[in-house]
Amino acid sequence: TAIPPHNLTEVTDAVIHVLDNPDATVDDLCNFIKGPDFPTGGIIYNSQDIKSAYATGKGRVVIRAVAEIEETKGGKFKIIVTEIPYQQNKATLVERIAELVKTKKIIGISDLRDESSREGVRVVIELKKDAYPKKILNQLYKYTSLQTAFNLNTVALVDGIQPRLLTLKEMISYFIDHRKIVVRRRTEFELKKAKDRAHILEGLLIATANIDKVIKTIKESKDRDTAKKSLIKLFKLSELQAEAILMMRLQSLAALERYKIEEEYKALKKLIKELETILKDPKKILAIIKEETIEIKEKYGDERRTRVVKGGIDEFNQEDLIPNEPAIVALTTSNYIKRMPPATYRSQARGGKGIIGMTTRDEDVVEHLMLTNTHDNMLFFTNRGRVFQSKVYDIPVGQRTGKGQALVNVIQMAPDEKVTAMVNLSNFKDMAGYLFMATKKGFVKKTEIEQFKVARKSGLIAVKLKQDDELSWVKSTSGKEDMILVTRDGKAIRFSEKEVRPMGRATSGVRGIKLSKEDFVIGIDTAPKDGEVLVVMENGYGKRTEVSQYTKHHRGGSGIKVAAITPKTGNIVDMRIRDNFEGDLVVMSENGQVIRIPVSSVSKIGRATQGVRIMSLKDDDKVTSIASMELGDETEEDDSKKEIAEKPKALFKDSEVSAKKLDKKVKTVAKLVKSKKVINKPKPDKLKSRKLVSKKSTAKKTVKKPIVKKQVKKVVIKKTISKKVVKNSKKK
Repeated sequence: TAIPPHNLTEVTDAVIHVLDNPDATVDDLCNFIKGPDFPTGGIIYNSQDIKSAYATGKGRVVIRAVAEIEETKGGKFKIIVTEIPYQQNKATLVERIAELVKTKKIIGISDLRDESSREGVRVVIELKKDAYPKKILNQLYKYTSLQTAFNLNTVALVDGIQPRLLTLKEMISYFIDHRKIVVRRRTEFELKKAKDRAHILEGLLIATANIDKVIKTIKESKDRDTAKKSLIKLFKLSELQAEAILMMRLQSLAALERYKIEEEYKALKKLIKELETILKDPKKILAIIKEETIEIKEKYGDERRTRVVKGGIDEFNQEDLIPNEPAIVALTTSNYIKRMPPATYRSQARGGKGIIGMTTRDEDVVEHLMLTNTHDNMLFFTNRGRVFQSKVYDIPVGQRTGKGQALVNVIQMAPDEKVTAMVNLSNFKDMAGYLFMATKKGFVKKTEIEQFKVARKSGLIAVKLKQDDELSWVKSTSGKEDMILVTRDGKAIRFSEKEVRPMGRATSGVRGIKLSKEDFVIGIDTAPKDGEVLVVMENGYGKRTEVSQYTKHHRGGSGIKVAAITPKTGNIVDMRIRDNFEGDLVVMSENGQVIRIPVSSVSKIGRATQGVRIMSLKDDDKVTSIASMELGDETEEDDSKKEIAEKPKALFKDSEVSAKKLDKKVKTVAKLVKSKKVINKPKPDKLKSRKLVSKKSTAKKTVKKPIVKKQVKKVVIKKTISKKVVKNSKKK
């Protein structure tokens, strides 16, 4: 027998429901009894399993501890366990967690403390700064007694003889039958007791009514037995009545005592009648059971301690504990990787210098930058033609200026391997589509995405490479699109994807473009009909060009010109093709400089042009990669023009000037400021803001002098303002 504890309030409600509805089903009772209620609390998963156990008498209930994740001041997290599963030892649990950390079964725990007291359980698990708290909590559920199962087996002795496996309805029904027996036996006992007392009171009432005869009979009797027999014979009493009369005290002869005896007798007669009615009517017994059940509920009922959730524990995997939110993944040439939130990079105006996006090691640069979601599958393709798979949430979180962690901590690469392409796939449920690959020497192939479903952290062959060739780019496609392949020296070719037949993973592919001796492929993308091609060059230049300017050819050709490549622009480093470039563009340099700009700020110009500057770089810095983002942020505003417009109005120190004269002076000095002929201008931070009040209808209206913290220096104008200049300044 293994019957778990339940909540008294819920059980009494179920009993009352069966009393009112004898034909109630297990499903009906489950509306009252949610499941077991353990004194140690916890969470029970899958209410359907509980219903099944109640319906059959056997089942398995999964219990989890209650744990909360709290963030500390230093940006770290800690897991606090406040409730543990039923019948689990806290000390053993702490020892098990310590063992898992020591054997590196769980990585990311920095400290473990037991802070439990009389107030309750409290186990604190502190995490490292780069640890993902929900992931570690899920591992603790998996490897420790923070998650256990209670095997329910409701075997009981029916009628005290036969062991039987009972359903919830049967248990409650047998309990009610037991209560019927208890109430009946209790009523019978109380009835017998009341009748016995009433019988004695009847004798006492006879004695008090004939007190003189009773006293005379007792006085004339030789002994107690003679007196008892005389009373029985004289008043037709029973032995119990005669004995009670002999036991009477003299105080009972008082009138008040006689009245009390009479009232007690009347009450007993009424009680006897009620008890006899109860025994004759089964409904009366059920009513008593219900009344007493309600009384127990009101007196001892309490709140449930163990929570019950509908979902099964098998439905809660690691991803369910990790929010699916946008993330930027950055990978360097030395295979250091990190994951960051998109808000790390605020949007700026085109041509800005950006912010430090990553602190790289010496001779290490950021090579891949991609916008993903934490639940996505990330495929890593290496120069040796192998592919590795990892969830984005398994990639360590890093700070904006941090260098990240070695990629070998995420996937099992060989020491001489280097990731050359990353593909982000939401899931493998919809397998329709292909992965289109391009090698450094211009060979292409396409393979069904389904063949990469078995990709793992230990790696699979993605493409069979020719000698001295490397896999350089991979793109997911539908199999019926146009492809544009771009090279480092500014060549591009557009051809139909249908010209490349689907191939298996361990194949070499076909030629996509003819390359010059020093040239190599830097990117390939699908070409929507009304799309635009965005190219970025290593010296911070970029541009957008309509796809229609890229004429379609057969694969294997030499291609056409993409941009005017000059020493000023540098070679092409990356490209993107979109049918809608709404959103932002993130550009990252070798030295870790990052800028985020609206894509719309990049000029749309012809195919054979050199583009416009989109990022200012130092002499020893070059652009390495880009990423397009749909998440915008507020753009930093350049307030220089606003400041120039406000400065002339703040230059005057006249106490009162007319609105017309002020307008003349403002316009005149504005021209001189523009021509750099005004010196000793006050700094704007010394002027307090104010409103200039003027009305065209009344020229006499004046404007008060600007309020200044310190006396503003006298304005010196090197060139005399002629009347002609003032006159011309009236024109708008």
